Amino acid sequence: MKTLDVEAVQAFVLVADLASFTRAAEAMGSTQSAVSLKIKRLESGLGRRLFERTPRLVRLSAEGIAFLASARNLVAAHQMAIGAFAVERRRLVVGMSHHLGGPDLAQVLRRMNASDPGLVIELRIDTSRVMLEAFDNGALDAAIVLRGEARRGDGELLLNEGFGWMAAPDFSHPPGEPLRLATQAQPCIVRTMAIGALDAAGIPWTEVFVGGGVATIGAAISAGLAVAALARRVAPADCVDLGPRLGLPKLPGCEVMLYSNLTDARARGALRTLGAAFRANAG
Repeated sequence: MKTLDVEAVQAFVLVADLASFTRAAEAMGSTQSAVSLKIKRLESGLGRRLFERTPRLVRLSAEGIAFLASARNLVAAHQMAIGAFAVERRRLVVGMSHHLGGPDLAQVLRRMNASDPGLVIELRIDTSRVMLEAFDNGALDAAIVLRGEARRGDGELLLNEGFGWMAAPDFSHPPGEPLRLATQAQPCIVRTMAIGALDAAGIPWTEVFVGGGVATIGAAISAGLAVAALARRVAPADCVDLGPRLGLPKLPGCEVMLYSNLTDARARGALRTLGAAFRANAG
């Protein structure tokens, strides 16, 4: 009877979910070479090739797909067994900029729950400024925000978020009329960035919709009301970047920062998983 290394199976599930040996290593607090070795030993023990690897792509083989559901069950059972002796559930309070919570947030939360089912995640959404202030005041365990003009020495760079002028494919902008914009209410880093870019390019604009989060702005642009400066990752699937077609200025990227002062191993592990999932979903 073959005995499986649970850590190797966990590494397999992470690589499958994050489509990256590097991201899986980040989530495990390990190295890419160590994760690769675990996978090779697992494949050797099973006598099956679980991944198809190319320099740019990692994807499950047919045998890897067949193994994945059982692997998830094994990892979940292992976590449950360990959790049987837990004295208390750990609550992790995370603040996030509303510009970062897109459709892929479900995958991020799923990954965190799979890594620690006993973790209670409290997620708060607001502007980057409000979330950073809440973190500095001790109301949050961690904050994931867009970096503003002020540069602070703490924090971990997660990724550089790319922005575009997102709108419905059939959005109409009559020549000579101000560009119709959907924005967040002030103060908003992305709103400031977008308006600054339009003003610098001499392009007239007018606000026709002010939203209270990415979901509301997404609804406005999907309805054809306006164009919005949004991270491409969080924009509605039915919208496209009309910047080139409309001759709009290219928007700069914005750094996504993770701030946390947590030191306990369990919380740090959850944050590693969170950061790795964000990077993986950003491509």
